[in-house]
Amino acid sequence: MHDFCFTIPYGLLLVCGGIIGYLKKGSTASLAGGLGAGLLLILAGYLSLQAFHKRRNSYFALILETAIAAILTWIMGQRYMATRKIMPAGIVAGISLVMTVFYIYKVATGGNHIEPKTE
Repeated sequence: MHDFCFTIPYGLLLVCGGIIGYLKKGSTASLAGGLGAGLLLILAGYLSLQAFHKRRNSYFALILETAIAAILTWIMGQRYMATRKIMPAGIVAGISLVMTVFYIYKVATGGNHIEPKTE
């Protein structure tokens, strides 16, 4: 599975979560965090997809995805430990942890697998 297949939906989920947090609670921190992290992930997923179309790997995008997911795991994990609230901290921390592990796996295995050209 390619990183962009999960990164773009993950980014969209964070953007939607940030907007919902703002609309429900008036939390500008949720809006800024969700939009900021989500849009960066969508951008990284797009860069990775474009590189894949050129039959290359975008290690910049993969490192950016890994860093954002790891930071979100840490921040939201700390927030969950302090509040014990599953929504949103526990959910975001859990999803971000899974994504961090996935990205580390992709980095360790050399990025997206690109089939050799057949002529």
